Amino acid sequence: MSRTGYKTIIVPESVTITKNGDDVTVKGPKGEVTRYFDPKITFEQKDNEINFERQSDDDKALHGTMRANLNNMILGVTEGYTKTLTLVGVGYRAQAQGQKLTLNVGYSQPVEMPIPEGIELEVPAATEIVVKGISKQAVGQFAAEIRDTRPPEPYKGKGVRYKDEIVRRKEGKTGK
Repeated sequence: MSRTGYKTIIVPESVTITKNGDDVTVKGPKGEVTRYFDPKITFEQKDNEINFERQSDDDKALHGTMRANLNNMILGVTEGYTKTLTLVGVGYRAQAQGQKLTLNVGYSQPVEMPIPEGIELEVPAATEIVVKGISKQAVGQFAAEIRDTRPPEPYKGKGVRYKDEIVRRKEGKTGK
């Protein structure tokens, strides 16, 4: 059983946390993130430490989730989040133009995707995309949408994959 909800969060000096009703705003050197927090879970900030409490044992899952969400918000405004994707395949390439990402991933037409607000995109090489931002959820969601344009297939390994992703390969028809 996880005890995540009971762990204390240490808040850095450069971060301020304000609660406005059920919304919690975290401000830091990289920006500001706001998120809804369930009123069943309360938190108390003393000096630079935050502890969470729940009203009943029915809210155990929420307890750990809310604590993890606030910790992710603090990490986002101090360090930020990064996901790197790699394009594998002949002729597969990416281009960032303003607020638009253009992917050539084997379709008859290039795939154009608008870059969401709060997300920075770098294309250091034609086959590499780096997604950066302060919201862990937004970075992960946009990286997943990019990967969804052409998921890696198991026979030749072609497609868009995360940099650290391992694609299990299959032999095909001739491997009897």
